[in-house]
Amino acid sequence: MKEHIYYIKGMHCASCEIIIEKKLLELGDIKSVEASTARGCALIEYLGEKPSLEKLNKLFRNEGYIFFDNPPETPDIFNPLRFLGAIFIGLLIIAGFIGLNKLGVSGLVNVNEKSSLPMFFVLGLIAGISSCAALVGGIILSMSKQWNDLYPSAASASKKIQPHLIFNAARIISYGIFGTILGAIGGIFNLSLKLGPIFIIAVSALMIFLALQMLGVKAFKRFQFTMPKFITRHIADESNFKGRYMPSLLGAFTFFLPCGFTITAQGLALISGSAIQGGLIMLFFALGTLPMLLTIGLSGVKFSQKPHLADKFLKVAGMVVLFFALYNINFQMNVLGLPSFSNFNIKATAETTDNANSNGLPLIVNGKQTIKMNASSSGYSPNYFKVRTNVPVRWIVTDKGTSGCTNAIISKNLFEGEISLTPGQISVKEFTPKKPGKYKFSCWMGMISGIIEVVSGDKSAIEDDFSESNGNSFTASGAETSGGSCGVNGKCGCGGR
Repeated sequence: MKEHIYYIKGMHCASCEIIIEKKLLELGDIKSVEASTARGCALIEYLGEKPSLEKLNKLFRNEGYIFFDNPPETPDIFNPLRFLGAIFIGLLIIAGFIGLNKLGVSGLVNVNEKSSLPMFFVLGLIAGISSCAALVGGIILSMSKQWNDLYPSAASASKKIQPHLIFNAARIISYGIFGTILGAIGGIFNLSLKLGPIFIIAVSALMIFLALQMLGVKAFKRFQFTMPKFITRHIADESNFKGRYMPSLLGAFTFFLPCGFTITAQGLALISGSAIQGGLIMLFFALGTLPMLLTIGLSGVKFSQKPHLADKFLKVAGMVVLFFALYNINFQMNVLGLPSFSNFNIKATAETTDNANSNGLPLIVNGKQTIKMNASSSGYSPNYFKVRTNVPVRWIVTDKGTSGCTNAIISKNLFEGEISLTPGQISVKEFTPKKPGKYKFSCWMGMISGIIEVVSGDKSAIEDDFSESNGNSFTASGAETSGGSCGVNGKCGCGGR
């Protein structure tokens, strides 16, 4: 028995190792193979003559692997100039995704536990082009290459689409089953505001590693998140259904991904108080997400059938996955109240409404400083406020059309719980800020956010704010009148002063 090491260019992941090992073992004289993506090589044990480089390169031509007897002189590194077309296509996809969300597509539909089932299907359609595309679509893209590589290069598209069909079928079935359980329980379901963001950040970090591997960054090939070889070989074995177990488990697992739209549907399934209604709500929601998620999977399979486009598609997918991962992390930083890129969209200007003084601080009415804001699925207006410490805040929010994850406001560092919003109605939240600083508030998923700046303030030194309402005064009950008219019992000003 002899040994030889082949050096290989073009390996990206654990699936590459499995493909190379399986094909080499089909050659009669090779008795064992141990391939390593991290080291970029394969160790073989053989009898007789080892296969020539010409034979191996011809055998693996369609898969894109190149064999060498010695480490290649030109390292396999990412060169952005080679992929200008892929970069352009990737940027177009990203721009389209951002544009749809800026238009407030999530506000096109509003649902409650009594809404008709087709409305939940529409909610799923909207989720499929927004937060579900970022979370679940990103996972599908990052897994596409591994799933495609489990099949021979000559396999038809109908065979290569099987993992994607299995993934989506398991996803729909699990949503129906878990929705039935939620409806039967009839309690309140929501992921912890601390656990949810951390979970998404962890998933997104894994997506970043996969994306950089798809982009061909060699340094990240050593970071392989894989199961033991005996498990991956079992999954990849044709006699074991071409890896159907893993797509099934992954599809069912997406029910627990804390997407704002999914949490909304889950909550409505719970409060429906009916196992049947809860199951149908989640089933129709999952069916609504199917077209976009299946399109994402089909695009990966289609391009894999064309070798001259497969590498370019891999780079496009890598860019999109990387964007989705950073996109998710950015918004979870908002939920956690930490700095993020969203800060650039928050205008740090003083509020100029009638209930603010010349310094941008809210006037005090009945011992409370009042701030007002409009909320919609596309953002908050205004999205920056200044308030004083140790003076109660009365926050009045008018819902101009929220839906999905935007139908509640959270700020873990300012107050407990959330501000629930209902389209067309006004919600009020009262809290007392204790420490100076800039505090973020956002929707559940952090997709829209703002800042409340808390500044030190002495209540006795700001009583003059009551008379700075630009000609407006307040009755003893806090109701606003115009032109300085008198309120209850003929007394003028705020609180009967």
